[in-house]
Amino acid sequence: MNRTEWRQLRYLARLCGVETAYHDVTGVRREASPEALLAVLRALGVALATPAEAGAAIRELRLQKARRACEPVTVVWGEAPLRLQLCLPPEQAESRVATSLSLEDGTVLSAALDLATLPRRRCLKVAEEEFVVKELVLPVKLPPGYHRLHLSLPGRVTETLVVSAPVKAYTYPEKIWGVFVPLYALHSERSWGAGDFTDLENLVGWVQGLGGQLVGTLPLLAAFLDVICEPSPYLPVSCLFWNEFYLDVTRIPELAHCPPARELLASPAVREELAAFRQRPLVAYRRVMALKRTILELLARCLEALPARRAALEQWLAAKPQARDYARFRAAVEQQHRLWPQWPAHLQAGHLTEGDYDPDAARYHLFVQWLTEEQLQSVAAKAKESPPGLYFDLPLGVHPAGYDTWRERALFVPGVATGAPPDPFFAAGQNWGFPPLHPERLREEGYRYFIAALRHQLRYAGALRLDHVMRLHRLFWIPAGFPAAQGVYVRYRAAEFYAILTLEAHRYQAVIVGEDLGTVPPYVRTAMARHGIGRMYILPFALTGTPRWPLNPVPAGALAALNTHDMPPFAAFWQQDGRARSTLPSFLAANNFLPEPTDAPAAILAGCLSWLAQSPAGCLLVNLEDLWGETAPQNVPGTTAYPNWQRKTRYPFEQFSRSPEVLEILQRVNLLRKEGD
Repeated sequence: MNRTEWRQLRYLARLCGVETAYHDVTGVRREASPEALLAVLRALGVALATPAEAGAAIRELRLQKARRACEPVTVVWGEAPLRLQLCLPPEQAESRVATSLSLEDGTVLSAALDLATLPRRRCLKVAEEEFVVKELVLPVKLPPGYHRLHLSLPGRVTETLVVSAPVKAYTYPEKIWGVFVPLYALHSERSWGAGDFTDLENLVGWVQGLGGQLVGTLPLLAAFLDVICEPSPYLPVSCLFWNEFYLDVTRIPELAHCPPARELLASPAVREELAAFRQRPLVAYRRVMALKRTILELLARCLEALPARRAALEQWLAAKPQARDYARFRAAVEQQHRLWPQWPAHLQAGHLTEGDYDPDAARYHLFVQWLTEEQLQSVAAKAKESPPGLYFDLPLGVHPAGYDTWRERALFVPGVATGAPPDPFFAAGQNWGFPPLHPERLREEGYRYFIAALRHQLRYAGALRLDHVMRLHRLFWIPAGFPAAQGVYVRYRAAEFYAILTLEAHRYQAVIVGEDLGTVPPYVRTAMARHGIGRMYILPFALTGTPRWPLNPVPAGALAALNTHDMPPFAAFWQQDGRARSTLPSFLAANNFLPEPTDAPAAILAGCLSWLAQSPAGCLLVNLEDLWGETAPQNVPGTTAYPNWQRKTRYPFEQFSRSPEVLEILQRVNLLRKEGD
């Protein structure tokens, strides 16, 4: 490749939003290789066989951008007027245009404008074609929402999605606190060897009784527990459906009208199996799900004899018609006994007919999605008695062979995986194994999928964590066959994402928290602050090593915690971190968070939680397992031998909820949070 071809290839990459270099965690500039740039550009849909074709691809791409007249998405912040840049051929730039603004509520505002009167911003010449860029300003105060502006130009009609959004997301007015525990790990004397929605509801009531306002858990989204057993909550089958694994079978209304199910539940064999599940330290996902499914299938058959419940199901389905498609997909996976990338071509393309799946299996999957929403609604109603209530987590990606990648194939980029560049913890970088979303196709579809995924969570959660908040700005793409260290960053339209987040946050009166841990460029946190997206403050990452002030201050409004699900619990951290042991005891004692300097883990835990509780953090989230000195983590990133996402809490709910030590710490946290308001 000669210098001209290399220069053109890099220019083409930048036109497509592909960064040709980045600064790593040490500040060293890392240049993307020509091979990686070519692979990513092809994945984005650029017709490019060799670097020599970059010049022609540049001309074609610039022509495409110029000819579309306006961007597919336009953001209007607050009460600002609608401003739109139009790129037009000279003859159209002097014509008249009919505008039709369709508001979300159905109102249509129409007007005719003389383009000749609009200010000219610049002129362009692309491949012998000339264009004039003019600015259209509609002096109308738009209500918050998603609106459509249609422009009827001579010989063509174009449109843009107008996102009218508050500048800042919704923020909760008080300083709050809550607890965190993975729902699979939360177990009780009545549950089936893993937590369920009833356990979650009981935990919510317990926290509220102590004065808390938040219960956080890991993603509860649909998972593959049949053809394969994939328990990771960060590889969901779909971001639009729930995991029926968490159903409490005993509270399903159909059970009272289904003798076969009740008889099976009362049988010695099932009682013995449940007792075995409860004794295991790890969650037996496949076995628990198999038993639940046996009961649930019986209940689904009994539904036929219950007209009122059938009518309720149909009413739910009318509001969520995509559930039928999802149920058929899950049934087809079971019938094919393989995941969709290995299906015949017509099934891969999304065309399912009745012979491609078992109707009974499809009815089962439809039935359990309805039940999960019923039980989640009950939990959310309880949680909303002391808002925000539930704190959910929106994963960055989805399973590469899940429902979303099958049904929304155009939105996911094939031949590429999302990951992270090398850092001190992962010297070779990380490949997370799931495909990224296509930046431009997301925009062309008006962010329909992203909005649906947000709303799926916000219908029930008063606070939502965005896994890997840098996704709003850029993602690290790794082409197939390349090592993770040779990936490249691809940019997204951050302003459009923020507009959607602030709008949906206000609609649901929900707090949005961005996971901004690790290597995050300063401009990301600046944008988060500008738009009211909460930061995360995790104490071990805030250590300075300086005895006089060993911790960085807590940012106002941040979500503060001692750890995350990917980190060792506090007791293990305290054993391992010499800097903390040498600086924290005297600091906590000097600031009256310890009666005297000590390195006793329980005392230090109480002191650190007290320090966070009186801080300006908007929310303090307490990991339940820290309260009794757990040392085993829930997940060890990058490992396969460790039982990730399987370990249950050491104590059942009935035991830890009455523990004097647990209650004392949380009562102290509650008092300090209230005093700080």
